[in-house]
Amino acid sequence: MKPFASRYLLVVAFSLLLGACQSTPPDATVPDARVAAIAALEQSINGNELATAEDQLGTLQAQSPDDPQWLSYQRQLAEAYLQRSQIVLQKGDVNAAATALSRARALMPKAPALTGGVNGAIAQARKAELEKAEAALKAAEARPTARLIDPSAESSTIALNIQDLAQLRKQMDALAADVVNYQCAVTFQVPRTQDYPWLATLLEKRVKKLDAGFELKIDKQIDRQVQAQVVLTPSKP
Repeated sequence: MKPFASRYLLVVAFSLLLGACQSTPPDATVPDARVAAIAALEQSINGNELATAEDQLGTLQAQSPDDPQWLSYQRQLAEAYLQRSQIVLQKGDVNAAATALSRARALMPKAPALTGGVNGAIAQARKAELEKAEAALKAAEARPTARLIDPSAESSTIALNIQDLAQLRKQMDALAADVVNYQCAVTFQVPRTQDYPWLATLLEKRVKKLDAGFELKIDKQIDRQVQAQVVLTPSKP
């Protein structure tokens, strides 16, 4: 009986060993994947890749929504967005600042103090932009109608009728009005050097008559291939 019992026990032990080898081992890659995902999230936040970091954080939160450590990363991301908002606001990009601030708010809706200061700064910047635009509009509306130039163009070129002095004087009256009203820089383009002084004098006298304190910016270009003309460049609001 002893040999039979020994053989029976050996068979049972072999069966147990075989079953252990065939069973599915626990997935050891799960913790490693989680660590790698967290490391990638931290790298994105530190690298200022905030949109990517938001996506990564959302994936981690979906996998384990009750994990309290996500709140810390959420706050880090909100603070990164807040810092971005401050930086772009200092550069004058109010819209980008407002967008970054809205992301910070979405991430930390229960911490209004976190975004309060920047929100006020953005509001002031928007107010300043609006006031500047309104002032520019009022200034444009207050200006008399342009006589020869296109105020919306970067510059206007007007041919000069130097063969008819009566017509040229009328042109100079209109040119002087546009120069003063639209703060224009003036460039005479003439085929001969001797054409410039008397044309410049005709314009200067009329400008001084309209506004004695106006600082006329005047230049010349000599080009034998062109007819006499003048280029007026209005100042930008």
